Amino acid sequence: MITERRSEKSSRNAAVVQDDSRIRTFLMLTFTFSAVFYALMIVSGHVGGGAGRYATGIMWCPGLAALVTCRIHAIRIAVLGWHWAGVRYQAASYLLPAVYTLVAYAVIWGTDLGSFPNPTFLRESVAAVGIDAMPVWAAVTLMVLLNAVYGFIRSCANALGEEIGWRGFLTPQLVRTRGFTGASLITGCIWAVWHYPILLFADYNLGTPGWYAVSCFTVMVIGMSVIYTWFRLKTGSLWTATFLHASHNLFIQGIFTPLTGDTGPTRYVVDEFGFVLPLVIGATAVWFWRRREVALAAWRDHGVDGGLPADQRLQPSAAVL
Repeated sequence: MITERRSEKSSRNAAVVQDDSRIRTFLMLTFTFSAVFYALMIVSGHVGGGAGRYATGIMWCPGLAALVTCRIHAIRIAVLGWHWAGVRYQAASYLLPAVYTLVAYAVIWGTDLGSFPNPTFLRESVAAVGIDAMPVWAAVTLMVLLNAVYGFIRSCANALGEEIGWRGFLTPQLVRTRGFTGASLITGCIWAVWHYPILLFADYNLGTPGWYAVSCFTVMVIGMSVIYTWFRLKTGSLWTATFLHASHNLFIQGIFTPLTGDTGPTRYVVDEFGFVLPLVIGATAVWFWRRREVALAAWRDHGVDGGLPADQRLQPSAAVL
Protein backbone atom coordinates (compact mmCIF):
# COMPACT_ATOMS: atom_id res chain seq x y z
CA MET A 1 0.00 0.00 0.00
CA ILE A 2 2.81 2.40 0.91
CA THR A 3 4.60 1.55 -2.32
CA GLU A 4 1.44 2.20 -4.33
CA ARG A 5 0.92 5.57 -2.66
CA ARG A 6 4.52 6.57 -3.29
CA SER A 7 4.17 5.53 -6.92
CA GLU A 8 0.95 7.53 -7.26
CA LYS A 9 2.54 10.59 -5.66
CA SER A 10 5.58 10.24 -7.90
CA SER A 11 3.35 10.06 -10.97
CA ARG A 12 1.48 13.22 -9.90
CA ASN A 13 4.74 15.06 -9.32
CA ALA A 14 6.01 14.00 -12.73
CA ALA A 15 2.77 15.25 -14.32
CA VAL A 16 3.14 18.61 -12.57
CA VAL A 17 6.73 18.97 -13.81
CA GLN A 18 5.67 18.08 -17.35
CA ASP A 19 2.73 20.51 -17.29
CA ASP A 20 4.91 23.30 -15.89
CA SER A 21 7.46 22.74 -18.64
CA ARG A 22 4.76 23.03 -21.29
CA ILE A 23 3.36 26.17 -19.65
CA ARG A 24 6.82 27.81 -19.44
CA THR A 25 7.36 27.12 -23.13
CA PHE A 26 3.98 28.57 -24.01
CA LEU A 27 4.46 31.74 -21.95
CA MET A 28 7.99 32.33 -23.23
CA LEU A 29 6.80 32.04 -26.83
CA THR A 30 3.71 34.19 -26.22
CA PHE A 31 5.64 37.12 -24.79
CA THR A 32 8.46 36.74 -27.32
CA PHE A 33 6.07 36.87 -30.27
CA SER A 34 4.10 39.69 -28.64
CA ALA A 35 7.22 41.80 -28.13
CA VAL A 36 7.25 42.65 -31.84
CA PHE A 37 3.76 44.13 -31.67
CA TYR A 38 4.37 45.75 -28.27
CA ALA A 39 7.20 47.66 -29.92
CA LEU A 40 5.13 48.67 -32.95
CA MET A 41 2.22 49.86 -30.82
CA ILE A 42 4.35 51.70 -28.29
CA VAL A 43 6.49 53.45 -30.89
CA SER A 44 3.44 54.44 -32.97
CA GLY A 45 1.45 55.24 -29.83
CA HIS A 46 -1.63 53.50 -31.21
CA VAL A 47 -3.09 50.05 -30.59
CA GLY A 48 -4.96 50.47 -33.87
CA GLY A 49 -1.78 51.30 -35.77
CA GLY A 50 -0.96 49.61 -39.04
CA ALA A 51 -4.60 49.96 -40.10
CA GLY A 52 -5.54 47.61 -37.27
CA ARG A 53 -3.00 44.96 -38.23
CA TYR A 54 -0.96 45.49 -35.06
CA ALA A 55 -3.97 44.53 -32.93
CA THR A 56 -4.72 41.48 -35.07
CA GLY A 57 -1.08 40.44 -34.94
CA ILE A 58 -0.75 40.63 -31.17
CA MET A 59 -4.05 38.85 -30.59
CA TRP A 60 -2.78 35.89 -32.60
CA CYS A 61 0.47 35.60 -30.65
CA PRO A 62 -0.99 33.36 -27.87
CA GLY A 63 -2.56 31.10 -30.49
CA LEU A 64 0.66 30.80 -32.46
CA ALA A 65 2.56 30.14 -29.24
CA ALA A 66 0.14 27.36 -28.32
CA LEU A 67 0.52 25.66 -31.69
CA VAL A 68 4.32 25.87 -31.54
CA THR A 69 4.28 24.55 -27.96
CA CYS A 70 2.20 21.59 -29.06
CA ARG A 71 4.77 20.90 -31.76
CA ILE A 72 7.73 21.16 -29.39
CA HIS A 73 6.19 18.94 -26.70
CA ALA A 74 4.56 16.46 -29.12
CA ILE A 75 1.01 17.36 -28.03
CA ARG A 76 -1.75 16.67 -30.52
CA ILE A 77 -3.49 19.94 -31.37
CA ALA A 78 -6.86 18.19 -31.00
CA VAL A 79 -6.53 18.76 -27.22
CA LEU A 80 -7.07 22.48 -27.82
CA GLY A 81 -10.83 21.93 -28.10
CA TRP A 82 -11.75 22.53 -31.74
CA HIS A 83 -15.16 20.86 -31.70
CA TRP A 84 -18.36 22.93 -31.79
CA ALA A 85 -20.11 23.24 -28.41
CA GLY A 86 -23.66 23.14 -29.75
CA VAL A 87 -26.26 25.84 -30.32
CA ARG A 88 -27.23 26.23 -26.63
CA TYR A 89 -23.78 27.04 -25.31
CA GLN A 90 -22.60 28.96 -28.35
CA ALA A 91 -25.68 31.17 -28.15
CA ALA A 92 -25.17 31.64 -24.40
CA SER A 93 -21.54 32.62 -24.93
CA TYR A 94 -22.61 35.23 -27.48
CA LEU A 95 -25.44 36.67 -25.38
CA LEU A 96 -23.84 36.68 -21.92
CA PRO A 97 -21.44 39.60 -22.61
CA ALA A 98 -24.31 41.57 -24.16
CA VAL A 99 -26.35 41.06 -20.98
CA TYR A 100 -23.67 41.99 -18.44
CA THR A 101 -22.62 44.96 -20.56
CA LEU A 102 -26.23 46.17 -20.81
CA VAL A 103 -26.58 45.92 -17.02
CA ALA A 104 -23.35 47.88 -16.45
CA TYR A 105 -24.23 50.65 -18.88
CA ALA A 106 -27.80 50.88 -17.65
CA VAL A 107 -26.33 51.71 -14.23
CA ILE A 108 -24.02 54.30 -15.81
CA TRP A 109 -26.79 55.95 -17.81
CA GLY A 110 -29.27 55.80 -14.95
CA THR A 111 -26.90 57.56 -12.54
CA ASP A 112 -25.75 60.26 -14.98
CA LEU A 113 -22.18 58.96 -14.84
CA GLY A 114 -22.54 58.86 -18.60
CA SER A 115 -25.25 60.17 -20.93
CA PHE A 116 -27.38 58.26 -23.42
CA PRO A 117 -27.38 58.54 -26.34
CA ASN A 118 -24.12 60.07 -27.47
CA PRO A 119 -24.87 62.69 -30.20
CA THR A 120 -21.56 61.94 -31.92
CA PHE A 121 -22.50 58.28 -32.32
CA LEU A 122 -25.88 59.28 -33.74
CA ARG A 123 -24.29 61.56 -36.35
CA GLU A 124 -21.72 58.94 -37.31
CA SER A 125 -24.42 56.27 -37.67
CA VAL A 126 -26.52 58.45 -39.96
CA ALA A 127 -23.46 59.28 -42.06
CA ALA A 128 -22.44 55.63 -42.26
CA VAL A 129 -25.90 54.50 -43.42
CA GLY A 130 -25.92 57.20 -46.10
CA ILE A 131 -29.71 57.32 -46.52
CA ASP A 132 -30.88 60.85 -45.84
CA ALA A 133 -34.56 59.91 -45.65
CA MET A 134 -34.00 57.37 -42.88
CA PRO A 135 -34.88 58.58 -39.35
CA VAL A 136 -32.00 58.83 -36.90
CA TRP A 137 -33.36 56.07 -34.66
CA ALA A 138 -33.64 53.73 -37.63
CA ALA A 139 -30.10 54.49 -38.79
CA VAL A 140 -28.70 53.85 -35.31
CA THR A 141 -30.67 50.62 -34.97
CA LEU A 142 -29.46 49.42 -38.35
CA MET A 143 -25.81 50.14 -37.49
CA VAL A 144 -26.11 48.39 -34.13
CA LEU A 145 -27.64 45.31 -35.79
CA LEU A 146 -25.00 45.24 -38.52
CA ASN A 147 -22.31 45.53 -35.87
CA ALA A 148 -23.87 42.78 -33.78
CA VAL A 149 -23.83 40.38 -36.75
CA TYR A 150 -21.04 41.26 -39.18
CA GLY A 151 -18.90 43.01 -36.59
CA PHE A 152 -19.10 39.86 -34.48
CA ILE A 153 -17.66 37.74 -37.30
CA ARG A 154 -14.71 40.09 -37.60
CA SER A 155 -14.28 40.15 -33.83
CA CYS A 156 -14.22 36.34 -33.75
CA ALA A 157 -11.35 36.29 -36.24
CA ASN A 158 -9.19 38.20 -33.76
CA ALA A 159 -10.49 36.64 -30.53
CA LEU A 160 -9.81 33.13 -31.82
CA GLY A 161 -6.09 33.87 -31.87
CA GLU A 162 -6.04 34.65 -28.16
CA GLU A 163 -8.40 31.86 -27.15
CA ILE A 164 -6.41 29.10 -28.84
CA GLY A 165 -3.70 30.09 -26.39
CA TRP A 166 -5.49 31.12 -23.18
CA ARG A 167 -8.41 28.69 -23.06
CA GLY A 168 -7.42 26.17 -25.71
CA PHE A 169 -4.00 25.43 -24.23
CA LEU A 170 -3.23 27.20 -20.95
CA THR A 171 -6.43 26.71 -18.96
CA PRO A 172 -6.67 22.89 -19.33
CA GLN A 173 -2.98 22.54 -18.49
CA LEU A 174 -3.48 24.52 -15.28
CA VAL A 175 -6.74 22.80 -14.27
CA ARG A 176 -4.91 19.45 -14.19
CA THR A 177 -2.71 20.56 -11.31
CA ARG A 178 -4.21 23.79 -9.90
CA GLY A 179 -7.91 23.06 -10.08
CA PHE A 180 -10.70 25.32 -11.29
CA THR A 181 -10.03 28.29 -9.03
CA GLY A 182 -6.26 28.22 -9.37
CA ALA A 183 -6.42 27.88 -13.14
CA SER A 184 -8.92 30.71 -13.44
CA LEU A 185 -6.90 33.08 -11.26
CA ILE A 186 -3.52 32.27 -12.81
CA THR A 187 -4.81 32.49 -16.37
CA GLY A 188 -6.62 35.73 -15.55
CA CYS A 189 -3.50 37.32 -14.04
CA ILE A 190 -1.31 36.30 -16.97
CA TRP A 191 -3.95 37.48 -19.44
CA ALA A 192 -4.15 40.86 -17.69
CA VAL A 193 -0.35 41.32 -17.46
CA TRP A 194 -0.03 40.49 -21.14
CA HIS A 195 -2.09 43.65 -21.85
CA TYR A 196 -0.12 45.95 -19.52
CA PRO A 197 2.51 47.22 -21.99
CA ILE A 198 -0.08 48.57 -24.43
CA LEU A 199 -2.30 49.79 -21.62
CA LEU A 200 0.48 51.75 -19.94
CA PHE A 201 2.62 52.83 -22.89
CA ALA A 202 0.20 53.04 -25.85
CA ASP A 203 -3.40 54.26 -26.09
CA TYR A 204 -5.25 51.15 -24.86
CA ASN A 205 -6.95 53.32 -22.23
CA LEU A 206 -9.58 56.06 -22.09
CA GLY A 207 -7.30 58.61 -20.46
CA THR A 208 -7.48 57.63 -16.79
CA PRO A 209 -4.27 57.28 -14.68
CA GLY A 210 -2.35 54.13 -15.46
CA TRP A 211 -2.72 52.63 -11.96
CA TYR A 212 -6.47 53.13 -12.09
CA ALA A 213 -6.90 51.62 -15.55
CA VAL A 214 -4.67 48.66 -14.66
CA SER A 215 -6.60 48.00 -11.44
CA CYS A 216 -10.04 48.05 -13.10
CA PHE A 217 -8.85 46.07 -16.09
CA THR A 218 -7.18 43.39 -13.96
CA VAL A 219 -10.26 42.81 -11.79
CA MET A 220 -12.42 42.60 -14.90
CA VAL A 221 -10.14 40.15 -16.72
CA ILE A 222 -9.82 37.82 -13.72
CA GLY A 223 -13.62 37.74 -13.50
CA MET A 224 -13.84 36.99 -17.21
CA SER A 225 -11.29 34.20 -16.77
CA VAL A 226 -13.56 32.45 -14.24
CA ILE A 227 -16.49 32.62 -16.68
CA TYR A 228 -14.43 31.47 -19.66
CA THR A 229 -12.93 28.58 -17.66
CA TRP A 230 -16.43 27.41 -16.75
CA PHE A 231 -17.55 27.36 -20.38
CA ARG A 232 -14.30 25.73 -21.54
CA LEU A 233 -14.60 22.85 -19.08
CA LYS A 234 -18.36 22.44 -19.38
CA THR A 235 -18.31 22.19 -23.16
CA GLY A 236 -14.75 21.08 -23.88
CA SER A 237 -14.69 23.65 -26.67
CA LEU A 238 -12.53 26.73 -27.22
CA TRP A 239 -15.31 28.16 -29.42
CA THR A 240 -17.41 29.18 -26.42
CA ALA A 241 -14.47 31.21 -25.11
CA THR A 242 -13.95 32.66 -28.58
CA PHE A 243 -17.60 33.76 -28.73
CA LEU A 244 -17.43 35.18 -25.21
CA HIS A 245 -14.30 37.15 -26.03
CA ALA A 246 -15.50 38.38 -29.42
CA SER A 247 -18.92 39.38 -28.05
CA HIS A 248 -17.33 41.17 -25.07
CA ASN A 249 -15.07 43.24 -27.31
CA LEU A 250 -17.84 43.96 -29.78
CA PHE A 251 -20.56 45.12 -27.39
CA ILE A 252 -18.26 47.21 -25.20
CA GLN A 253 -15.91 48.75 -27.74
CA GLY A 254 -18.21 48.84 -30.75
CA ILE A 255 -21.64 49.60 -29.30
CA PHE A 256 -22.09 50.58 -25.65
CA THR A 257 -19.07 52.81 -25.10
CA PRO A 258 -19.66 54.75 -28.36
CA LEU A 259 -23.33 55.15 -27.35
CA THR A 260 -22.29 56.81 -24.08
CA GLY A 261 -21.72 60.56 -23.86
CA ASP A 262 -19.22 62.19 -21.51
CA THR A 263 -20.68 63.86 -18.42
CA GLY A 264 -17.36 64.53 -16.68
CA PRO A 265 -16.52 61.40 -14.65
CA THR A 266 -17.49 59.09 -17.53
CA ARG A 267 -14.01 57.86 -18.40
CA TYR A 268 -13.66 56.56 -14.83
CA VAL A 269 -16.76 54.37 -15.06
CA VAL A 270 -17.15 53.13 -18.65
CA ASP A 271 -15.44 50.50 -20.74
CA GLU A 272 -12.80 48.05 -19.55
CA PHE A 273 -10.92 50.75 -17.65
CA GLY A 274 -13.76 52.08 -15.47
CA PHE A 275 -15.07 50.52 -12.26
CA VAL A 276 -18.66 49.58 -13.16
CA LEU A 277 -18.04 46.79 -15.65
CA PRO A 278 -15.52 44.98 -13.39
CA LEU A 279 -18.11 44.97 -10.60
CA VAL A 280 -20.83 43.50 -12.82
CA ILE A 281 -18.47 40.94 -14.37
CA GLY A 282 -17.14 40.09 -10.92
CA ALA A 283 -20.64 39.36 -9.65
CA THR A 284 -21.28 37.22 -12.74
CA ALA A 285 -18.02 35.37 -12.14
CA VAL A 286 -19.01 34.56 -8.57
CA TRP A 287 -22.24 33.00 -9.90
CA PHE A 288 -20.25 30.71 -12.21
CA TRP A 289 -17.59 29.96 -9.60
CA ARG A 290 -20.24 28.73 -7.18
CA ARG A 291 -21.31 26.29 -9.92
CA ARG A 292 -17.78 25.18 -10.81
CA GLU A 293 -18.52 21.55 -9.90
CA VAL A 294 -20.97 21.41 -12.80
CA ALA A 295 -18.17 22.26 -15.22
CA LEU A 296 -15.67 19.98 -13.49
CA ALA A 297 -18.11 17.08 -13.56
CA ALA A 298 -18.55 17.52 -17.30
CA TRP A 299 -14.78 17.57 -17.69
CA ARG A 300 -14.40 14.38 -15.67
CA ASP A 301 -17.19 12.60 -17.53
CA HIS A 302 -16.40 13.63 -21.06
CA GLY A 303 -12.96 15.23 -20.97
CA VAL A 304 -11.93 18.25 -23.01
CA ASP A 305 -10.17 15.95 -25.45
CA GLY A 306 -12.32 12.85 -25.74
CA GLY A 307 -11.29 10.37 -28.39
CA LEU A 308 -7.56 10.92 -27.94
CA PRO A 309 -5.14 8.19 -26.84
CA ALA A 310 -5.07 7.83 -23.05
CA ASP A 311 -1.51 9.12 -22.77
CA GLN A 312 -2.50 12.41 -24.45
CA ARG A 313 -5.66 13.14 -22.50
CA LEU A 314 -5.77 15.91 -19.91
CA GLN A 315 -7.04 14.08 -16.84
CA PRO A 316 -8.11 16.16 -13.81
CA SER A 317 -5.94 15.92 -10.75
CA ALA A 318 -7.31 14.95 -7.36
CA ALA A 319 -7.45 18.61 -6.31
CA VAL A 320 -9.96 20.22 -8.65
CA LEU A 321 -11.36 23.11 -6.66
